[in-house]
Amino acid sequence: MSQPITWRDAARQRLRAAPFDVLVIGGGINGAGIARDAALRGLKIALVERDDFASGTSSRSSRLVHGGVRYLEHGFLHLVFESSRERRILLRIAPHLVRPLEFTWPVYRRARIPRWKLVAGLWLYDLLALFRNVARHRPLSAPGVLAAEPGLRPDGLTGGATYFDAATDDARLTVSNVVDAARAGAVVLNHAEVTALLFDGQRATGAAVRDRLNGEEFEVRAGALVNATGPWTDTVSRMEDPRSRPAVLGTKGVHVAVPADRVANRGAVTLLSPVDGRVMFVLPAGRHTIIGTTDTPTTETPDQVRAARADVQYLLKSVNAYFPAAHLVPDDVVAAWAGIRPLIASGTAGDPAGASREHEVAAGPRGVISVTGGKLTTYRAMSAEVVSVVQRRLGVRVTASPTAARELPDVTNEFACTVADVLVRRTKLAFETRDHGLSAAPGVAAELAERFGWSPAGIEGALDAYRTEVARLFTIEP
Repeated sequence: MSQPITWRDAARQRLRAAPFDVLVIGGGINGAGIARDAALRGLKIALVERDDFASGTSSRSSRLVHGGVRYLEHGFLHLVFESSRERRILLRIAPHLVRPLEFTWPVYRRARIPRWKLVAGLWLYDLLALFRNVARHRPLSAPGVLAAEPGLRPDGLTGGATYFDAATDDARLTVSNVVDAARAGAVVLNHAEVTALLFDGQRATGAAVRDRLNGEEFEVRAGALVNATGPWTDTVSRMEDPRSRPAVLGTKGVHVAVPADRVANRGAVTLLSPVDGRVMFVLPAGRHTIIGTTDTPTTETPDQVRAARADVQYLLKSVNAYFPAAHLVPDDVVAAWAGIRPLIASGTAGDPAGASREHEVAAGPRGVISVTGGKLTTYRAMSAEVVSVVQRRLGVRVTASPTAARELPDVTNEFACTVADVLVRRTKLAFETRDHGLSAAPGVAAELAERFGWSPAGIEGALDAYRTEVARLFTIEP
């Protein structure tokens, strides 16, 4: 029986058929946002991603769309203003993916941030949001804090406050941008690795691409190339110029999920770790509570990075200090995972927690436009800036970005191709079960086999690949 013609076959044919205005390399939140914005401005767009859309940093975040309250003490007021604006926009254009989330911030005696400083900071936080957040902050007495979160330790509690940010499904937000880019005419392909850049003289004009699911190789030509590969930015930059200096410094962020009834938090809680004073979060996630995050320099890539035993112990120790009835131990951890924040290398001297989360858009010596830094919340603004740079590069009139007014779609065909695409990124089952979705994997593989025409051997290969992926993502290193 012949293999069915799939959307991947059609995408490969379109990618090799004609030159594009722009080739976007990287299908995380930035690449997806850039492809969507550019397609909506009428440019002919190709988007390729080495693994799955959102498979790197964009599926391993704190799942927050936030104004960056912790950035206030470092003086990043512009970033807080921009983040607050973008949070407001995303709440409006993606209500099915971004929802308001109220945080409680308790303050204890001798805390690094005393109550008066917290309240003053939250007034500034509301001001930078132009007092247009979901609701304004509320100062709380100690009894008020315990009424909101009865499980918190009462000893030494002096008061606190509540404030609003927003929660999201990071991977689905990314995929929704890809879907809307495709609806606007972009040609998108995941599991498609750029193996080399192509040049006409001194100008980059395309890329050699290999479909990692079937080994097929082809070329994609474009008037402009955008490097939106996050932690892999330097790898692509070296394809353009082997002597390029590092533009990205990665820091590792680890999260753990534990049963919600063990922590017994009623909502989201902001804490200062008793270990090192870092701001961290306790976040509601259905039957689970997510605890995060760490922030340590790393040279690993998202392919390699995993939570370490010390990371898990740090997070559990921090939460146990505030929720004394929890008594969390490593065996309580349902899932632990790590992601890489791709910070601007030139702005990360000293403590990573104090490093700027600003972004930078720059053109390489042969014309490749790279975007580095930034954070999930501000992806739309970053994307708009990149597309304006691209339009100038192409010599066309710079037009306004339409993305602040266009709602993101509720997703239909989400371009899932592997078992991990479904269980890790289109759903969160891998993060929510102790077996990381392994018991559900055969059923998912059977469904995908019908769509892609897999043989029994192909199904077994897909299941083997999923087992490998689970080990890569969720193994806790010694």
